[in-house]
Amino acid sequence: MTSLSPDEIARYQRHILLPEIGGAGQQKLKASRVLVIGAGGLGAPVLQYIAAAGIGTIGIIDDDRVSLSNLQRQVIHDTDRIGTSKTESAARSIKALNPLVNTRLFNQRFTLAKAGNLLSDFDLLIDGSDNFDTRYAAADAAEAAKIPLVTGAVGRFDGSLTVLKPYETNSEGRLNPGYRDLFPEAPPPGVVPACAETGIVGALTGVIGTMMAMEAIKVITGAGDPLIGRLMLYDGLAARFDVIGYKRRSASR
Repeated sequence: MTSLSPDEIARYQRHILLPEIGGAGQQKLKASRVLVIGAGGLGAPVLQYIAAAGIGTIGIIDDDRVSLSNLQRQVIHDTDRIGTSKTESAARSIKALNPLVNTRLFNQRFTLAKAGNLLSDFDLLIDGSDNFDTRYAAADAAEAAKIPLVTGAVGRFDGSLTVLKPYETNSEGRLNPGYRDLFPEAPPPGVVPACAETGIVGALTGVIGTMMAMEAIKVITGAGDPLIGRLMLYDGLAARFDVIGYKRRSASR
């Protein structure tokens, strides 16, 4: 396992003090390779916190550029970077936060056709995209590659997240559910409008994105109980969290 330098021990001391993580868990974080889809609202806090946590290699895939309207919620970017590619801007912020982290940039959209080559170099996928096509592509690709997927979504004042490992069995010996067991098919176009049409409170992306980073850290280190087979729902206006369980649909595969 990759050893920790004295500087890393000092930087990650608060992790190492936790029995659930410790030095061994921090070494796992250093050795891990995580691909994050999207450097926007959800991707911003995800990238910041997994970089601060000491993930060894972070891949960032996004084909967009920073715009003024992004800055209300995409806090990994700043005003001076308007017009810059989001991957480049995010990498600059990561380097300033933690120069020990390696970044790999992919200035493109995540598609199922290209996913195989992309995921062969990573051992965990985090989906912070804002559309159903990408969410289904990410879920199908992660399942085929047999790597964990942390996926979240936000809209207006509400958010949700879950963790997927459909290639593994649970304590009862049954296969864990996949994304299509939770959402069998995407809603028709126009049913779920984009945030550009309905608006979104910026802090919401911080709540859900930070929790996605937390789930990723748990999956990598083995700490706690990840949200596998459970969907966490957050109602920002009511300040309420709910968790609902879901199972594999026996007839879905």
